[in-house]
Amino acid sequence: METLAITLLTINTIAMIVLVLLQSGKSAGLSGAISGGAEQLFGKQKARGIDAVLHKATVVTGVLFFVLAFLTAYILG
Repeated sequence: METLAITLLTINTIAMIVLVLLQSGKSAGLSGAISGGAEQLFGKQKARGIDAVLHKATVVTGVLFFVLAFLTAYILG
């Protein structure tokens, strides 16, 4: 059971790294961070196509990462 949990956590971690690296950058610099956050908040620019799929997959792998991390710690502890 320990080996399975660690293996799943490792695979999920690699998948999450790949998904983050495949995503395109939204904006650059401090002004881009401020205006990009405002655009997301007010919905002026919606993610379309492959960016939306990558974003959703990243969220899923992020949640799965935390679940698997807690599960692994529970099993090993």
